[in-house]
Amino acid sequence: MDNRYFLVQGQIKEDEGKRLKSYNDSEGHLTIGYGRNLSAVGIHDDEAELMFENDFSQALAVAFKNVANFVDLSYNRKGVLIGMAFNLGEKGFKGFKKMIAAVEKEDFETAADEILDSKAARQLPERYGRYAEEMRKG
Repeated sequence: MDNRYFLVQGQIKEDEGKRLKSYNDSEGHLTIGYGRNLSAVGIHDDEAELMFENDFSQALAVAFKNVANFVDLSYNRKGVLIGMAFNLGEKGFKGFKKMIAAVEKEDFETAADEILDSKAARQLPERYGRYAEEMRKG
């Protein structure tokens, strides 16, 4: 892009303001960032990929931070924990105290049972059923 537009970009940013959480603009359109009308424009494929990469990195950090023996687990068990952290966010993931304790004791049967005995498993039975099976098998 032509560098002469740098000033125009700055003015638009100033006019729009930056909001990191969605809001309804003056016309009632769901908006985010610097005036991105999500209702009309949505997001572009590259933006979806960038958001996914950021969210995945955050989920990995949550799993690593909250499960003491995370690095020692099998790839599949790590995948379960990252998937749960991605789906639930840190607060929701940390709510699985009994599952985390069981994983740290390497009691993967109990960990799998705790996955299944959850609101998340009732809401997403196929996904959490798969997570429980992967936790059992490693």
